[in-house]
Amino acid sequence: MGVSVCSFNVNSIRSRVDLIVRWLTEKRAVDILCFQEVKCEAEQFPHDKFEALGYQSVVNGQKRLNGVAITSRLPLEDIKTEFGDDMLDREKRLIQARVGETVLLNCYIPRGGPEGEERHAYKMAFFDALRSYVEKLLKVHDKVMLLGDFNVALTDLDVYDTEVFEGAVGFLPSEQAKMEALLQSGLNDCFRKLHPDEKAFTWWDYRTAAIWRDEGMRIDYILGSEPLCPALENIEVDLWTRRRRSPTPSDHAPLVARFKSL
Repeated sequence: MGVSVCSFNVNSIRSRVDLIVRWLTEKRAVDILCFQEVKCEAEQFPHDKFEALGYQSVVNGQKRLNGVAITSRLPLEDIKTEFGDDMLDREKRLIQARVGETVLLNCYIPRGGPEGEERHAYKMAFFDALRSYVEKLLKVHDKVMLLGDFNVALTDLDVYDTEVFEGAVGFLPSEQAKMEALLQSGLNDCFRKLHPDEKAFTWWDYRTAAIWRDEGMRIDYILGSEPLCPALENIEVDLWTRRRRSPTPSDHAPLVARFKSL
């Protein structure tokens, strides 16, 4: 039957939980959900809503900002929310768990800012720390999946119009270089594995109703180590939640991959 894995920046889990429950019950029953920007502490996470559907949830939460969670119908083991690195632990942006033979690392990369500003420097340093951590992880585990909101559109294929995004945060050459270095640590972009030339986006600006013109960016990724790639069967952006008018959706859509096994 395979295992489905989802990366989804929900932009406040408590604001989206009813829509997510509808998606899971009416559209597709995903096995493992990796959420970013849950924007709540662990005790405020709607564990009960997911437990009612057969999921367990682990959370690395933060009040009003950031926060990541893994919600799974499969057993989660070796949960990790602290990584022993100030850059990775300063804000709640990372959570790790093992499912079967596969280590899942769910991340929310800082959005950053214009070059020369402190938030840009923080984003660059976070990428460096994450790459170093992933390299160490890959020395111990064959199957590693890093997924989440990376806040970087890697190539021209990942934005609807390169002229619109030229010089914009999320499409800066310095950010793309850090993303490429992360991939070079031993990870594969699962979407590009199966869709090498396709334009498909995961984020659309709320303010301009961009979803209806498909004027977006692909900034959410599922990355897998080489031993995971033969098991990859399918990966797609599911637009069902993003196209809802009520309840109000996130500005991201879920990215869902199916693997033969983990």
